[in-house]
Amino acid sequence: MEAIAKTKYLKGSPRKARLVIDMIRGQNVSRALSILKFTQKRAAQPIAKCLNSAIANATYNAEQQNIAIDPDDLWVKACYVDMGPTKHRRRMRPAPQGRAYREQRHYCHITIEVTSEEKPKTEKELKAEAAKARRAETKRAEPKKAAKKDAAKAPKAKKDEAAETAAPVEETVEAAPAVEETVETAPAAEETVAAQAEEVAAEDAAPAAEEVEKTEGETEAETK
Repeated sequence: MEAIAKTKYLKGSPRKARLVIDMIRGQNVSRALSILKFTQKRAAQPIAKCLNSAIANATYNAEQQNIAIDPDDLWVKACYVDMGPTKHRRRMRPAPQGRAYREQRHYCHITIEVTSEEKPKTEKELKAEAAKARRAETKRAEPKKAAKKDAAKAPKAKKDEAAETAAPVEETVEAAPAVEETVETAPAAEETVAAQAEEVAAEDAAPAAEEVEKTEGETEAETK
């Protein structure tokens, strides 16, 4: 649903009115009214009246056509300011030394069009949506990349585990003869201990044998 409202022969220059009208172009109706309410410009109040008239025209046309419409769904589709007549609008302002300055007064015409159709997306909104879509795609692609990396790392990890498990087996196999050597060295140690004991006993028995021989020699000399 579309509706148009016009305000003609508004006192003021079109240039000053365009400063205000540009602030509400493309805005929602409620937001546009709040902007005009807090704008410190002389043209803000007449523009707000024109906007309210456009809203009323839209609701009236919807009722006539038996169409349900919500005024909050309306937005400013088009708004512009045209130059009004300037004939017979010249004034004279007193100046120093008896002179007079010439002033040109202006009129302007305001036109506002509101509609309840879907608002077209701006370039910023389209760029924001494209950026969101890219982020979503990257998030979806991250698990797949991680799965591929894990799949590539899995054979290497299995090979490393197999190598680690094979190495201790070889160590245990090599360590087995060491136990046999220790078992074999035990009798050798006993033999060395026995030999040392025999040597000590022989050393102890040598002086006793010498004494026995001396005593035998003395007894033989006595008998002679």
